[in-house]
Formats: sequence, structure tokens, C-alpha cells
Amino acid sequence: MGFKNKILAPVVWGNLLGMLLFVVLMIVGAWYGTMVYTHHGEIVRVPDVSRIHYTDAGMMLSQYDLEAVVADSGYNRNLATGSVLMQQPKAGTEVKSGRKIYLTVNLGSAPTLTMPDIADNCDVYEAEIRLRAMGFRLAPKEYVAGDKDWVVSVKCRGREVHAGEKIPAEAPVVLVVGNSLTEDEQWASAEDDTVTGDPGEDTYEFEPETEW
Repeated sequence: MGFKNKILAPVVWGNLLGMLLFVVLMIVGAWYGTMVYTHHGEIVRVPDVSRIHYTDAGMMLSQYDLEAVVADSGYNRNLATGSVLMQQPKAGTEVKSGRKIYLTVNLGSAPTLTMPDIADNCDVYEAEIRLRAMGFRLAPKEYVAGDKDWVVSVKCRGREVHAGEKIPAEAPVVLVVGNSLTEDEQWASAEDDTVTGDPGEDTYEFEPETEW
């Protein structure tokens, strides 16, 4: 059998057609698989699941072919335990089906933070940086006699707190800071309130009524 006859043999053409068919099927299969994996053309508008329990939110999202994932927690005293505080992506966002929706869920009680050792241990600038970094809320400072800008003590809800105490994260913290005046100087400053009459009249000084 000559070379030409070998080339035109049915077996050779059958093998070539089989290989071509295999390549075509691989390409079509890969394209179809990509479309299925990426949900090509399937657009879903994310529903609003805020303020409902996260289990109900998961059921609602599953109806839209979306997956609920609890990713974080927070605290809102006005909402029930387990309620959804936030969702990401936000309600109304258009996403592909199968997308994960990350939920922030409300805790049953306010989270607490541990007070670091800052009272009589650092200045007000360092204290503010440390407390903010730890998540504390800061209220306006109070000033007392003492070294300037030195943290004398820390208060929360009207009482002094110490290192290691746990306080609610939502409760503002007050730094009691020295104002560089001695106690005698503070008394003198407090007693320096005067009432001045008409020009030419004597100036009268009044004793402070407040008891210190």
C-alpha cells in the first residue's frame, strides 16, 4: 500500500475526526463550566435583611440563591439579640447568584473593654492614643491640681476606675488630668472672682460659697 493510500485510509480519517471532536467537546465543556461557575447573566438584587434575626435573614437570602455568612458582631441596645445590624453588600446591590452576604449581628449585651494601666502612669496624649486604639470612647477631660498634662486618674459613669477593670465599650471615659496648679493656687484662682461697680467705686471681693 502506497503512502497516499495510507493517508486516505478510513482509519486515519476516523482518528483525526475523533481528535477534532474531542477538542471541540473540551472547549464547549470548559465554556459551559465557566458560565455555570460564574453564574454568567444571573443578576440578583440583594434584599434588605437588617433588623431581623440572622436565621430569618439566612432563609430570606437563600430564596434569592444567596448565602448568609455571619462575619462580625456589634451592640445596639434598641435591637433584639441576634438581629442583623449591617449587611455587605448593602440592600439593593446587584450581584450574581450564589454570592455570599456578610452579616454583622447584634450581641445580647454590651461588649466590655479592659482598662489599661494609664492612671498616674502616662501623660494625657499617650493615654488618649492608647484608649482610642483599644476602642474606648473619650469624654471631655477634667482638670485638677497636679503636674501639667499628667493623667491623675480615670473615671467612668461618675466613679474612678482602675487598671484591669472591665467597663462597657459604649461608656465614655473621663481622663482626670493635672493642670500644673497647686491646691493653694487653685484656691487662689477660685477666690479671685470679683464684682466691679461703677467707675470710681470700690471693688468688692466675695468669699466663694462652694465648699471644696
